Amino acid sequence: MSKSIDQFASLSTLLRQALGDTLASDAQTLLEMCAEDVVFEFPYHPPGFTERLEGRAELEAYLPSVSKLISIESMTLKHAFISVGGDTAAIEFSCKGHSPDTGARYNQDYVSIIELKDGRIGRYRDYWNPLVVLSAIESAPSADKD
Repeated sequence: MSKSIDQFASLSTLLRQALGDTLASDAQTLLEMCAEDVVFEFPYHPPGFTERLEGRAELEAYLPSVSKLISIESMTLKHAFISVGGDTAAIEFSCKGHSPDTGARYNQDYVSIIELKDGRIGRYRDYWNPLVVLSAIESAPSADKD
């Protein structure tokens, strides 16, 4: 696996802390932790925001847009529950940050359901409060923006 720049080192560190040895030992960055056919879902996305990403390449293309909206300062793991078989996990964590555009605080709580296959994330469902995002950035981007 080629080495990639970790655009979300705080999330990678948190996932390694939460999932431990259920993740492949050679997976260091968020992208490396994901299967090629990973699916990311955002069930509570606001209108105009991404609902679903399919594949590692689509996730990689998406990540820079997140860092433009929110600058992450810290992430703190609250709870991690891993199934007996080690193929599913539920994690609860918090994130502190701010919007680079508005300067408004972004203090968010998350619950993520993660399905693993062969030591990689195969499906990641990310549950968070859309009002916190909208408050930080002040308005949702247009759905028909280029």
